[in-house]
Amino acid sequence: MSPTPPAIGLPVPSSWYCLGLSADLPPGAVWRRTLAGRELVVFRTASGRAALLDAYCPHLGADLGVGGRVEGETLRCPFHGFCFDVDGACASTPYGRKVPPAARSRAWPLVERNGLVFAWYGTAGESPAFEIAETDTEGWTAWREHVFDLRGHPQEIAENSVDIGHFAAVHGYEDVVEREPLRAEGAFLHACYGFARPRGFSGKGRLQAEIRIHQQGLGYAQVEVEVRNLGLRTRQLVLPMPVGPERVLLRIAMAVDKRLRPKDIHPLLFWLPGGWLAERIANKGIVSYAEDVAQDLPIWQHKVHLPRPALADGDGPVGAYRKWVRQFYPVAQAGESLGSVLAAGGG
Repeated sequence: MSPTPPAIGLPVPSSWYCLGLSADLPPGAVWRRTLAGRELVVFRTASGRAALLDAYCPHLGADLGVGGRVEGETLRCPFHGFCFDVDGACASTPYGRKVPPAARSRAWPLVERNGLVFAWYGTAGESPAFEIAETDTEGWTAWREHVFDLRGHPQEIAENSVDIGHFAAVHGYEDVVEREPLRAEGAFLHACYGFARPRGFSGKGRLQAEIRIHQQGLGYAQVEVEVRNLGLRTRQLVLPMPVGPERVLLRIAMAVDKRLRPKDIHPLLFWLPGGWLAERIANKGIVSYAEDVAQDLPIWQHKVHLPRPALADGDGPVGAYRKWVRQFYPVAQAGESLGSVLAAGGG
């Protein structure tokens, strides 16, 4: 039996967190979600507008996400039939009388970008500090996704993007090189690496890949992957959502550029439509991607957070990353300075 590690000790960072795929939330759909210990309900109205409210009805406490249903532009409570609009205001009651002024559910910031539904969580209750960048999805397959439930923290998961040393030790990448220096622009962090994979694909030898990582806050990383010797481009997402102090729902997703040339993948595939092949690669690719991420799970599940790690040459820009993440913690934990919680550790 594995020992229970100490508490991670980091507060939930302020960021946008992915609640799911927009395609899975058609008009009339209702989702139940937990974000940083807050119980929430997501719904899409008949006209197509998505909204995010506190889950418990302010009338008598029923869970709007369990049995609640969309009626027009409102969400109807399963207990007494009170209806709430996208701003959380009670629009009507079944009694036909004046709506109680206190019958209002808290509405949370919600946006849809790149086929994903995001909620904003502010550690200090602050409004969104940045926006998720729009990505051109024309010519790409739909997202394929996989979700892990694990002990962890968004900062620890995102740190993998700058931890060059683990690429070889955990994932077996070869010839890992930093193609461009780490670049921070406000809430955005950019990195670029090249590497080789030893196992072949479709009769090819080693895969030669370049990845460009675009971290947007601590809840959204978009990784552009180009396998040059196959003419293949994929887009991979890392979307951790903190559920509670030690729990994360980690959603990963993948899409494939349909403008590939099948003969570059394998000469015998020259006759296949590129879009058809891209869809099949996406189906297989998300399985391989999930297997890759699963290699990190035992590490995340049992590691501790070291505010001052003993960094070595070859680790990558972990110290610079630690300085960048400080902006997502506007309030320190009670009795501690933010610097003690998020020490850069040699960066």
